[in-house]
Amino acid sequence: MGRKFFGTDGIRGRVGEAPINAEFMLKLGWATGRVLGNGPKSRVVIGKDTRISGYMFESALEAGLSAAGVDVRLLGPMPTPAIAYLTRTLHACAGIVISASHNPHYDNGIKFFSAEGCKLPDDVEAAIEAEMEKPMVTIASEKLGKAERVDDARGRYIEYCKSTIPFSISLRGLKIVVDCANGATYHIAPSVLKEMGAEVISIGVSPDGLNINHECGSTQPGLLREAVLNQNADLGIALDGDGDRVIMVDDRGELVDGDELLFIIAASRHEQGKLTGPVIGTLMSNLGLEHALQGLGIEFRRARVGDRYVLELLREHGGLLGGESSGHIICLDRSTTGDGMVSALQVLATMVQKNASLHQLKQGMKKYPQHMINVPLAQPIDVESSAPIQAAVAGAEAVLNGKGRVLLRPSGTEPLIRVMVEGEDASLVREQARLLARVVEQAVEARAEAG
Repeated sequence: MGRKFFGTDGIRGRVGEAPINAEFMLKLGWATGRVLGNGPKSRVVIGKDTRISGYMFESALEAGLSAAGVDVRLLGPMPTPAIAYLTRTLHACAGIVISASHNPHYDNGIKFFSAEGCKLPDDVEAAIEAEMEKPMVTIASEKLGKAERVDDARGRYIEYCKSTIPFSISLRGLKIVVDCANGATYHIAPSVLKEMGAEVISIGVSPDGLNINHECGSTQPGLLREAVLNQNADLGIALDGDGDRVIMVDDRGELVDGDELLFIIAASRHEQGKLTGPVIGTLMSNLGLEHALQGLGIEFRRARVGDRYVLELLREHGGLLGGESSGHIICLDRSTTGDGMVSALQVLATMVQKNASLHQLKQGMKKYPQHMINVPLAQPIDVESSAPIQAAVAGAEAVLNGKGRVLLRPSGTEPLIRVMVEGEDASLVREQARLLARVVEQAVEARAEAG
């Protein structure tokens, strides 16, 4: 059965525009309770990031779940991976995340976790959508679900984060800048690092409901780089609004992206004999990651873009580590989903164990120049069936002459076509990306004119 509302990462859109409105969320909560509720003792946990619209959607989902006879445990502002963790430890039948991740405050969305703390499979999402087509019926008053706040959610997750690296490892002597993007980790990440002994300088920890991801966080690390250099810090950590992504900055102010962080973690696990199965990247992962891992004798495979597809391939091939260049890293030996704080701690532990700086650790991987251009879409277009686009792709591949890659793909969360070119020669890569993006723009314009 196809899905009408669910995309590659839940349901997302602009607040107030269907389906991201209170009416839809009420029905969604009810349908979720009907599909995932597993008896009279069923409970669902709900967490959110710091967007102002989270209050509205939290209340609507709570009402819908109660109407279906499901109890609710409210976590308040918490990172997405914390909600996955607490879904398991509180023995809930599902977890709901109210977040649009790295998007601006005027967007919001819903993500789900199963009782095991994993993303829902497609057939369960389809079942929820099918239930929403039915009239909403409230159960008898004596069977309505109850709602309670989980007052110790923050402390539970902080302790979990610390437990993901050996107790013997201390961060004393490290000066770390952490940027929480004015998002869900604002009251989590600084505490984790401080409790482990680091000297911490915090930025992006004053959420007001509107400033989430605004000129800060993993998607805009300029503020972090400036702070690391000005404070003479050993490194910087940038998380996104819901805390499932991480980007780092070394002591020289150089960015260390998700591909490089994945390499550092994988190399460390491999050296310790604790890495099983292949490392999973995506179609967007840098060629340098693939080559560096192969140089260590580590198998590398590519999944479709999206953490759910990385996770699927990890499970299929018995792997433990996977991730995306955006910083969404999955350490299945630590967590069931991408966790920015946990991933950062794995890198910090490697620094301490090897007595090496972040800059030194990333030297094992040489990144290929990669250039990506986002082409906005007024309406969907199939790049595979467009003769001009495919001719342009073939031309670019011929110019690269086997020493690079070309990738065109629609975004799973925004109305965009992502045009990516990668190769040894940076200027050639940029030139081919611009030429290809222009052809895509012309095809989009022609599609719009044709109606």
